[in-house]
Amino acid sequence: MKQTLFITGTDTGVGKTVLTALLTRFLRERGVNAAALKPVCSGGRADARALHAAMDGTLTLDEINPWHFRAPIAPLLAARREKRSVKLSQALAHVRTMQRRFDVVLVEGAGGLLSPLGVCSGGLRPSQSSALTERRYKESFDSRDLITALRATPIIVAPNKLGVVNQILLTLEALPPAAAKQARVVLMSPPKPGAASKTNLNLLAEFLNANRIFSLPWLGKRFDATEALKNPRVKRTLKGLID
Repeated sequence: MKQTLFITGTDTGVGKTVLTALLTRFLRERGVNAAALKPVCSGGRADARALHAAMDGTLTLDEINPWHFRAPIAPLLAARREKRSVKLSQALAHVRTMQRRFDVVLVEGAGGLLSPLGVCSGGLRPSQSSALTERRYKESFDSRDLITALRATPIIVAPNKLGVVNQILLTLEALPPAAAKQARVVLMSPPKPGAASKTNLNLLAEFLNANRIFSLPWLGKRFDATEALKNPRVKRTLKGLID
């Protein structure tokens, strides 16, 4: 069955690439025709390279990451510095091409859910009503717009630390209702769990179904997908995410 999963996060640097690489490797080891994409990125290209490695070169780096901009700032601004742009229609066309080639497509966003990624031709109707977006059509697009257009299942990645419950609930609130109902949450454990890290999962379960909340253990500073998949807890989490 064809499926598109969109990996977004509460912020940048929260573990989106780690989860995307793990899920991709896990699916492919189970014989699933899966691919991972990071359509837009800025700064270094390490995330795209990690996805390339997780697929053992099934796609080229440029197929995984067609739009890369050098400056380590929001992609929309990084593109402007180079007098370039990414159009929503282009990003969607690329992902849809991959949807025809693969049974499961994992799309990793850049930054948080509402971080601006590129431009919209002629403006874009807001995917959710707000005082800001109702005044005029949006001129830029973000991960929320991609999730909506692709009808993808969102996976929200967040660091398991103090304050993350608020960040997760705000991210869920920002999603269109239909996407929010399907969304799954993955808490990424820190190297040394504190009091909040030990209680966040149970607190989140008071706001959404426990079967939509997952956690991954600390996987070390030098992440290796093959090694991580030897951990039974990691495998159970990934299996639960896609079942």
